[in-house]
Parts: sequence; structure tokens; C-alpha cells
Amino acid sequence: MSNLYKRLLGVLPSEPRDKGEVVAVHTDGATVELVTGTRVRVRGDAQVGDHVFIRGRQIEGPAPALSGVDQTI
Repeated sequence: MSNLYKRLLGVLPSEPRDKGEVVAVHTDGATVELVTGTRVRVRGDAQVGDHVFIRGRQIEGPAPALSGVDQTI
């Protein structure tokens, strides 16, 4: 049973993927503001204003520039 469990863990990503907007570019990466408002410094190439997916302090690629919607019920 533990073999199947280890195989499952091998398929699942080890770190969550986040989405954010690039707010600053540095020689070794960029600063990304996450949807939560937290700013993190990551590795990878991007331009200020780009929306990107990040995982483990690394830019994975472009993300859609969608805005959230709040609804009161």
C-alpha cells in the first residue's frame, strides 16, 4: 500500500501554485504581488504588469488577467 501512496505523492505538486501581477523587475527575477496582496520575490523573466503563475519562487508562465468579483448574498 505504501508503494501506491509514494507514487501518488510523486504525481502531486509539492508546492502550491499562486497567481499574481509583476510589480517590479530585478536583474535576477521579479517581485510579484499575489492575489492576497502579499509580495514575493521570484526567479524568472517577466515585465512589470504581467500576470504570472508562480510555484516555489519560480515563474511558471503567463496567467490570465482576470479580476475577482465579490458578491453579497
